[in-house]
Amino acid sequence: MEGVEADGGDAVQSPLAKWKNEVSRTFRYYLDRSAPYTFRRWLGTLAAASIYILRVYYGRGFYVISYGVGTYILNLLIGFLSPKEDPELEAPDGASLPPKDNDEFRPFVHRLPEFLFWYATTKAFIVAFLMTFCSIFDVPVFWPILLCYWIFLFVLTMKRQITHMIRYKYDPFRKKKYSGSKSD
Repeated sequence: MEGVEADGGDAVQSPLAKWKNEVSRTFRYYLDRSAPYTFRRWLGTLAAASIYILRVYYGRGFYVISYGVGTYILNLLIGFLSPKEDPELEAPDGASLPPKDNDEFRPFVHRLPEFLFWYATTKAFIVAFLMTFCSIFDVPVFWPILLCYWIFLFVLTMKRQITHMIRYKYDPFRKKKYSGSKSD
C-alpha cells in the first residue's frame, strides 16, 4: 500500500503515508533543534511531570501507573549513570577505566545518553498522563505499600550503583577535560 509501483517505476504513496512521513520529519526536525537546550528541555519535562502528578493527586487514583512510571524512570536513571563500557564486564587485561590520575585519559561515556534519557522520561510522563483518562488503569491498591516498595527498590539500586561508581572511580556528572601530557 505504501510502496505501490506506478507505470514509470516511481513509488506512489497514499496520502495517509505522506502525511505520516511529513509529521514524522517535522517532529524529528524540532526534536533535533531542541538538543542543545538541555535546561529548557528538562523544564518542559518538569512541567509534564507536574501536570501528571496533579492529575494523580486530584484524581485520587492511578497509583499503579505512577509506580510503573517511577520504576521505568529508575531504570532509565541507572542506564544514564552507568558507563557504556562496564569495567566489571571487561577482561582484566588493563582495558578498564584508569585507576590513577596519571594513567591514560578516558572520558566517561553514558550507556544511555542524556538526550535519550530526557526523551524517554518525557514520553513516559505523557503516556502516563494519557493513561489516566482510561478507567481500566485505575486499579484499587493500597498506595503506601507501593511507595514503600519503590523507595526500597530505589535505595538498593542506588546503593549498588554508587558502590560501582566508587569502585571504578567514575563520575557521570562531572566532565573531565584532557589537560595534555605532563612530560616536561
